[in-house]
Amino acid sequence: MAILNERANGVYIIAVTPFAEDGALDLTSTDRMVDAYLESGVTGITILGIMGEATKLTAEESRTFARRVINRVRSRVPVVVGASSPGFAPMRELTVSVMEMGAAGVMVAPPSSLRTDDQIYHYFEMVGETLGSSVPFVLQDHPVSTGVQMATPVILRIINAVPSCVMLKHEDCPGLAKLSAIRASSLRGDTRRVSILTGNGGGLFLTEELTRGADGAMTGFAYPEMMVDVCAAHASGNVARAHDLFDAYLPLARYEQQPGIGLAVRKHLMAKRGMIASATIRKPGPKLSVEDTADIELLIERQTRRLSEIG
Repeated sequence: MAILNERANGVYIIAVTPFAEDGALDLTSTDRMVDAYLESGVTGITILGIMGEATKLTAEESRTFARRVINRVRSRVPVVVGASSPGFAPMRELTVSVMEMGAAGVMVAPPSSLRTDDQIYHYFEMVGETLGSSVPFVLQDHPVSTGVQMATPVILRIINAVPSCVMLKHEDCPGLAKLSAIRASSLRGDTRRVSILTGNGGGLFLTEELTRGADGAMTGFAYPEMMVDVCAAHASGNVARAHDLFDAYLPLARYEQQPGIGLAVRKHLMAKRGMIASATIRKPGPKLSVEDTADIELLIERQTRRLSEIG
């Protein structure tokens, strides 16, 4: 498995964790999901993130799931594993395990207890020391879930001081000014260049973020081929087509990003598409209403029509 580096680009899909109806890990569906992601053309797969229900898994389940995904991928694309933890000991334990399995790197978000720039900086300095210089990591900037506001200067400070930080997962919504400032700093030579993949749900600002200098996306959506095709069109210089493709999927992507039921919508769509066997969310978790599913059916119908018009 290739090790993650600063040149990473494309679409690193945030994977869900498939569960059976009784809430047990569904490893057969895991294989099916990985195959579907690879067939869609993703550049990488990221597991055990927030939308992967990582906090609902035991340590052993996390290792079991990671091993299954990595073995199924068979080095065809990099696999990044979420390793965020309140303590450094469990973070290191999981990191050592998944790197030995063949992971390309890990992703770390700041704990909610951090408040000042110095606290954030020293935390990620310790992340680099704890994981070791040979383990590349993704700095996850997601204030909506962590409650931690990482200002542009502190991110740049971390990038310059911690060489094993090779990627920023940009999720400050929308945060376009922050993305522009970080990329401009590296273009001027003031900051070491790292990969920037956008994480705003379902790629809701993907086209604008690519124009601002993002290298791709690291987020989830039940139609990963949308992000793959949008990134490819944008990279080839066909920005108008990138926008047209994005617009065709936008209403459904927006619906999938609703607070509370968003993951239920995504898993429902993935089950409907045959990517997983069950839309089960491990408890506690939301369930869709009859009205929700009716909304989804209408959006799918409209999406299909718009795609046919684009050609």
